[in-house]
Amino acid sequence: MNHNQHELGVEDKPREACGIFGIHSHPEAARLTYFGLYALQHRGQESAGIAVLHGSRVTAHKGMGLVPEVFESSHLEKLKGPIAIGHVRYSTTGSSILANAQPFVVHHRNKSYALAHNGNLVNAFTLKKELEESGSIFQTTMDTEIFLHLFVKNLKLGFEEALIETVKKIKGAYSIVVLTCKGELIGIKDPNGFRPLCLGKLNGHYVLASESCALDLIEAELIRELDPGEIVIINEEGVRSINPHTATRHTLCIFEFIYFARPDSNINGHNVYLTRKAHGRRLAIEAPVAADLVMPFPDSGTYAALGYSEASGIPFEMGMIRNHYVGRTFIQPTQSMRDFGVRVKLNPVKNLLKGKDIVIIEDSIIRGTTARTRVKALRELGVKKVHMRVAGPPHRFPCHYGIDFSTKGELIAASMSIAELKDFLGLDSLHYLSIDGLLGSTGIAKPEKHFCKACFDGCYPVEFDIQLSKDCLERNPAV
Repeated sequence: MNHNQHELGVEDKPREACGIFGIHSHPEAARLTYFGLYALQHRGQESAGIAVLHGSRVTAHKGMGLVPEVFESSHLEKLKGPIAIGHVRYSTTGSSILANAQPFVVHHRNKSYALAHNGNLVNAFTLKKELEESGSIFQTTMDTEIFLHLFVKNLKLGFEEALIETVKKIKGAYSIVVLTCKGELIGIKDPNGFRPLCLGKLNGHYVLASESCALDLIEAELIRELDPGEIVIINEEGVRSINPHTATRHTLCIFEFIYFARPDSNINGHNVYLTRKAHGRRLAIEAPVAADLVMPFPDSGTYAALGYSEASGIPFEMGMIRNHYVGRTFIQPTQSMRDFGVRVKLNPVKNLLKGKDIVIIEDSIIRGTTARTRVKALRELGVKKVHMRVAGPPHRFPCHYGIDFSTKGELIAASMSIAELKDFLGLDSLHYLSIDGLLGSTGIAKPEKHFCKACFDGCYPVEFDIQLSKDCLERNPAV
């Protein structure tokens, strides 16, 4: 997140680790990867990179910023080769510096490998300590680099066995794409399936992507989502699948459906847009209220707001208009320009809202600062009553699987009751969607066995590093 934006309260939403993409045996592999990353830009705005196989050597171009800021046509022209992987990043592990941008490329015994990772390894501290004690030298602070160190150490077992032994050693949330100097494109998903990773096909060329919206942009066909624990190896002979893990509880991050994924994506056969509408419909049943209109704060909660309006019969309106041309940085206002950071991004439609009772639909409240400022602005405008409905349960527990609220102190619902939070935000009423309501409106059979919801209920499906737990406890004794 840009420092100015954080100070000004322009954004108060969770950020996820990354988006990944890969394509095999295509003459315009780098260019298609560029467009794939463009479609996945919502998953990371901090850095971007593309690695290609040129001959028998892997080369890459990476930079800080958005995809079109990092890549010009001249960069793509130099990235020649039929196999490519790409990455957009928002850091949850490791600093926001160019050295930590991905794909991460290593050269080992005259062989090259590149890797791009989405997620968070929860035993990274322990593994890194073991590797350093055995002589490994790390170039970055990313947990991603740990995978490659383990992989090259295991290569003495053979290529496929090296992959298997490596994934057995790492724990946590990981969807990974790997590019090898022998011409393989590899996709790997952790045995719990925390993060999405799908397989597609474009005119006979196989594609891997975090979300199906990236396949849509390049007009590739979605084949399927990778199974939890699955490794797919793509080469000139086609696709081969192996799954070295014994059966594990599937725990896809429920926040993919609430907030992270693009609404036009399909995950595990379910459309994100329609699922968010269903969350809104269920919310209208659980928390009805009399009002003149239903509205979101764009682009947060828009699809749940449509569902709430549909089920309640209260008209849907876009009561706030978003400025789509606000860049990642802008000149910082002076102290006298109070609340500028909120107004520069969203402006209310005064004639629509003044004197009205309104229902605001949010997808989440993490730190609460932005919502409070916006509600205050609506009050000053002359809105009579402001009700808020949240299309998910309260966030009360930190995430260790790749979302950027890793401490309980960052979560306002962990320290306030809903009644206290209502008063803090300046609302007439506040209701959250229940966990049962959230799961029940996904349309997935036996959803309680399908999702990770640790940020809501504190039930962590994968035990995390002792050091990770210790750091968390030191900062937040109540965790």
